Amino acid sequence: MNTTLAPADDFVFIDEYAPGIRWDAKYATWDNFTGKPVDGYLANRIMGTRALCAALRDARERAERLGLGLLLWDGYRPQRAVDRFLRWSREPEDGRTKPRHYPNIERAEMFAHGYVAKKSGHSRGSTVDVTLFHLDTGELAAMGGGHDLMDSVSHHGAEGIAQADAANRRTLRDLMEAAGFSGYACEWWHYTLKDEPYPDTYFDFPITWPPPGAAAP
Repeated sequence: MNTTLAPADDFVFIDEYAPGIRWDAKYATWDNFTGKPVDGYLANRIMGTRALCAALRDARERAERLGLGLLLWDGYRPQRAVDRFLRWSREPEDGRTKPRHYPNIERAEMFAHGYVAKKSGHSRGSTVDVTLFHLDTGELAAMGGGHDLMDSVSHHGAEGIAQADAANRRTLRDLMEAAGFSGYACEWWHYTLKDEPYPDTYFDFPITWPPPGAAAP
């Protein structure tokens, strides 16, 4: 099911309903694999369902006990953004983002390799791209590769990364799974709420302030 409408009051900005979690909405900026802001990201904020926020609060509290914090790169993703990814994958290669984001595949192969999907769990509102940072320094935890590095090194259990980086990935996975999330084998940063409230609905409202269909708190 596709819809352009947000369920009233159920999609919220995560920073307001799960305070203390940092964010850097990559697709609202030029710092992503397309090299420019993506359709539907009209505000540098991250949205999700209230159920997602509750689980993220749990994960944040668990992380804090280890001296760690959560940083989000993406949450709810409008379907129009996914459609833009598909169009971009068919455009001629310009080499601007390839070395950083897809060094060993062609952009058109991203879908076949499972790094981008024509129907993304993000569009259902209860998936996040997340990493850890150290509360005492603010520095990101080393993970053996960055966000949206579309390469086998990003897979859970990937060979060839430092032991400390692999341990950080396991810590993130343990925290998120304990809070009710499932990981994705190809991307160490990608987690979906197991009991997501809209498992069959892909939303397409843009990320703006105030959010469409929802009242500001």
